[in-house]
Amino acid sequence: MNETHVTVVGNVATRVEFRTTASGVPLARFRLASTVRRYDQQERAWSDAGTSFYTVWARRGLAENVASSVMVGEPVIVTGQFRVQESGRDGQHYVSAELSASAVGHDLSRGTSAFVRVSPARRGLVGGRSGDGAAEALPGAEPAGAGAGAGKGAGGGAEGKIPGQSAGP
Repeated sequence: MNETHVTVVGNVATRVEFRTTASGVPLARFRLASTVRRYDQQERAWSDAGTSFYTVWARRGLAENVASSVMVGEPVIVTGQFRVQESGRDGQHYVSAELSASAVGHDLSRGTSAFVRVSPARRGLVGGRSGDGAAEALPGAEPAGAGAGAGKGAGGGAEGKIPGQSAGP
C-alpha cells in the first residue's frame, strides 16, 4: 500500500496528552501549527500567509519521549504518515489532518536542545517537564508511570522524572 509520508515544521500548539492504551501501548497526542511565511517584495517584509493545524499521534517509545520533551510553543519538526480524517457530528461535516509520527524533534534552526539517550530499562518513567507545557493524561487514561511498565527497571517510583534522567545530582 502506498502511504503518504510528510515532514512538517511548526510550533507545538497544545499540551502533549499522554496515556497508555488498554493493551499497554503508550500513546501521545498534540496539535502542531505550521504557518506559511512569504516575502512581500513591495512591502519588503515577511508576512504570514496562513496556518495549518495537524493532530500528531506518537506511539510506544516515541510517545514517552515526546511527553517528556515537548512543550507548548516549542518549534518542532515532525515526520510521519499523513492522513485526512473525515467525520460527521450533529449534522456538521468535519475534516482533520493527522500525522502518525515516526520522528519528532526540536527545530535546531530556531534554538538549542540537549539530547538524552533513553536506556530500555528507563522506559515507562514518563513524567513530563515542569511548567505550563508539561504532558497531561488523556481523559480516562491512567496517570503517567501507572499501569503497564510501572515500577520496572531502575528507579521504579521515580514519578516526575524524565526517562534516562539519573536519580541523583
